[in-house]
Amino acid sequence: MSDVSSNYSIRDEIREFWSERAATFDESVGHEIFSEAERAGWHGLIRKHLGEGQGRAALDLASGTGVISHLMNDMGYRVTGADWSEAMLEQARAKARKRQADIRFIMRDAENTAEPRQSYDVITNRHLVWTLVDAPAAFREWFELLKPGGKLLIVDGNMGRKGWATRLRLLFGGKPGNHRLAPGMAERLERIREQVYFSGQMPAEDVVAALLAVGFVNPVIDRRLGAIHWAQARKMPFWRALERLTQDRFAICVTKP
Repeated sequence: MSDVSSNYSIRDEIREFWSERAATFDESVGHEIFSEAERAGWHGLIRKHLGEGQGRAALDLASGTGVISHLMNDMGYRVTGADWSEAMLEQARAKARKRQADIRFIMRDAENTAEPRQSYDVITNRHLVWTLVDAPAAFREWFELLKPGGKLLIVDGNMGRKGWATRLRLLFGGKPGNHRLAPGMAERLERIREQVYFSGQMPAEDVVAALLAVGFVNPVIDRRLGAIHWAQARKMPFWRALERLTQDRFAICVTKP
């Protein structure tokens, strides 16, 4: 876990990195949704842990181009999507206009949103927790934003842990690190990973422990994401598909008492 004294510099680097990826972000499987099977898988995961929207207020943190925001909107949630990158938000707003979706997109820091306390019924995020500079501070913020009885749904993974498929790919001469990025971007990503709170591995159990420490209760760790991952794998090259199916990816749901 990193020293959080350099918050500002690393946060700027995180924002710039994702802003530079915004224009092509939706081109990648695993970012945007490319099949109705995957869409159904996501709806099923959200329904399983959060239920139908029924007009309830949802905050989608690190909303990026709005993929999860749109899934929540489909299900009847009143959605606010928040992201640290204006470039990502521009993509999200354009997508919402095209789909005529009533989603509010705002620029916010996930660790200090400045949103009203106890104003959301549910909070969601995908692939955000591993980027947090001060995870306990973020978790306290999210706890305060939820109404009593509100739920937080995290979708992420222990990407620091190399599964057997990754080890096998490397054995056959595959490139280490994030081999799908340009070399300069891959190096920047590794530099970011070294400075965030979960700088090594990020087991779901460690995330849950940090969530419980700020007051959340009733944790559920869900690794049954096969409907999503199989649908994604069908759109991927062989090695990437195999890695997707064997990585330690998970959803975590906790409740504010």
